[in-house]
Amino acid sequence: MQNKRILLGITGGIAAYKIASLIRLLIKSGAEVKCIMTPASCDFITPLTVATLSKNPVAISFWGKKDGSWANHVDYGLWADLFVIAPLTANSLSKMVSGNSDNLLMATYLSAKSKVMIAPAMDLDMYQHSSTKRNLDQIETDGVYIIPPGSGELASGLIGEGRMAEPEEIYESIKDYFQVSQDLEGKKVLITAGPTYEAIDPVRFIGNHSSGKMGFEIAKNILNRGGKVTLITGPTKLDLEHDNLELLKIKSANEMLSAVQENWKNCDLGIFAAAVADYRPKNIADQKIKKKDENINIELVKNPDILSWAGDNKKDNQVLVGFALETNDLIENATSKLKRKNLDFIIANSLENKGAGFGHDTNQVTIIDEQNNITNFELMSKKDVAAEIINYYTKLQK
Repeated sequence: MQNKRILLGITGGIAAYKIASLIRLLIKSGAEVKCIMTPASCDFITPLTVATLSKNPVAISFWGKKDGSWANHVDYGLWADLFVIAPLTANSLSKMVSGNSDNLLMATYLSAKSKVMIAPAMDLDMYQHSSTKRNLDQIETDGVYIIPPGSGELASGLIGEGRMAEPEEIYESIKDYFQVSQDLEGKKVLITAGPTYEAIDPVRFIGNHSSGKMGFEIAKNILNRGGKVTLITGPTKLDLEHDNLELLKIKSANEMLSAVQENWKNCDLGIFAAAVADYRPKNIADQKIKKKDENINIELVKNPDILSWAGDNKKDNQVLVGFALETNDLIENATSKLKRKNLDFIIANSLENKGAGFGHDTNQVTIIDEQNNITNFELMSKKDVAAEIINYYTKLQK
């Protein structure tokens, strides 16, 4: 990390005392470090310690210097190659989400042009509170990378999640960022995510339980690594914002097909994670169908095969990836789909595996490529699955 400029924000949690070790690791690696502290953090580690270790003056407030000058949050935001806030308390997390800039650190966050990483640190009950969970979900949607807290003994005496990642873990996350952050620069990626809803009448539809989480995690990983993403998503509660993201929201399979046909030709990589409904009603009622008969018959017709269309229209320089969610004969069925649809590799997962499939934050997958190489993975977070998928793609490009 020679000459990398790391802006380190420190908030008022007891884990702030560990930041001295992180600063030493960063300086030893050749990085340049500047620090901004909240006033509350000074109760846990002294500005003199931070300034001595970082070899730079510490900024705490907007003004108050003897020469009458002020600390320019815009300059700090422009200076950094990476902005890391550790520890991040529940209070400061809430301020980041709401855009509250009542101190220098928060104002700098709102002005930051670099990637932002956070290392949350709080007590077990605070970390598990629904408001904290919502804030963490939102900050991740905003493009901030979360270094997950560990589990262990907390300052309150409770034991559980909320303990800030150790300085060595934070350091490794920073190092990994600089190693992979640019490996997809210049790549254009098309991703499909979520379900499709096929209308029966103005208020009813045929759909499935897909949450879109897998596709959105893949999009986040690619964006974090410098790629440009066109994300075509069916109805989902998820949202995502990024300068390199084009988010296209659709409902039906036909709408998704049109969006894919419009964008696939311009992309280097396509990852089709959407759970497209196989069938749709042949006729859509103009008005809500009233409940009057014991039975109702709805004639269904086959939806277009979007992945097959992409495979049939794939250029030699394009890579196409599909998903196979199976309930039996996982490898056999996934391999058959790989060949039929002209894929470069396929991500197979089974509903028989606990924690995999629709709605979960975790997944357990197997990657099969066109040379019949099979790579199995243990159950892991969908964020980690996304990283493994993109790592597999980058290895194919070497």
